[in-house]
Amino acid sequence: MSISKEIYSQVETSLDTIRPYLNKDGGDIEVVEITDDMIVRVKLLGACESCPMSFMTMKAGVEQSIRNAIPSIRGIETVA
Repeated sequence: MSISKEIYSQVETSLDTIRPYLNKDGGDIEVVEITDDMIVRVKLLGACESCPMSFMTMKAGVEQSIRNAIPSIRGIETVA
């Protein structure tokens, strides 16, 4: 199975809703890959990499935003 460009676009669009908040604090996020089993792997960038609140950012912001936009996503993981 190959992940469609539409899914990537939907994930990026959902991340665009929280990017302004990340950017405001000197951070950002990028999609590294979406696996065939619908796991989104993201990398926190800038200040977000070492922020002690990054776990909360992932759970309350990133994960919620992606899952609300694309219910078929099974999980979100951070990569280094």
